Amino acid sequence: MRIDILTLFPDMCYSVLSESILKRARGAGLIEINCRDIRAYTKDKHHRVDDSPYGGGYGLIMQTQPIYDCFMSLCDELGKRPHLVYMSPQGQVLTQEKVKELSKLDNLALLCGHYEGVDERILDEIVDEEISIGDYVLTGGELPALVIADAVTRMQPGVLAADEAFEKESHFSGLLEYPQYTRPFDWHGAEVPEILLSGHHANIERWQREQSLMRTFDRRPDLLSDAELSDADKKFLKKYIEEKNSSDNGETNKAE
Repeated sequence: MRIDILTLFPDMCYSVLSESILKRARGAGLIEINCRDIRAYTKDKHHRVDDSPYGGGYGLIMQTQPIYDCFMSLCDELGKRPHLVYMSPQGQVLTQEKVKELSKLDNLALLCGHYEGVDERILDEIVDEEISIGDYVLTGGELPALVIADAVTRMQPGVLAADEAFEKESHFSGLLEYPQYTRPFDWHGAEVPEILLSGHHANIERWQREQSLMRTFDRRPDLLSDAELSDADKKFLKKYIEEKNSSDNGETNKAE
């Protein structure tokens, strides 16, 4: 898979891409990630890529020409048109399902806006979809683009030690991940759950699944409506919720 980030700040992106798993994945040829400097495609003698908005308003808007020429240069290099995502607070909020979808593409391009955004005509002309990483506003699209690059890279074959490395993580199956522990066994009086030292893999997996169900219900119950739940999962959750409600009612009665 190849990812191209269209940005005004390629060095900012490369500083992240040159560390940790992203660095190893790129170095091993498991994924190709490039940054294209939009400013290199401006025809303005002062290398400007922005201008004030028609109709007035605060800030500057990125112009169509440098972005368009940058994207078309990428198309010419690839010999085809990549799927282009604009990083925008107005876009669809990123989910693990969307990451899975993007990870299956051969070519993905990520357009990073800056200032007050980009000329709307660019969105109409070349952008396939807009994606947001959350309901807040950032200075530019570089950090969101790097989030997508990281999430998609982790899904590529061979990047992690095994598929289980991401299949059991939070959100992959619709549930939050179970709690995990490492040495020492006793830390500040808190001990690792004994079952994790039992060596009984079936019991450990059942405990981990139940912990994921409980944690999801307690922290993100909204995820359960779309999660992949077995009959055993549903039975366990029903019992857990009943016990939790009974306990909560008991505490309320004591307080009264």
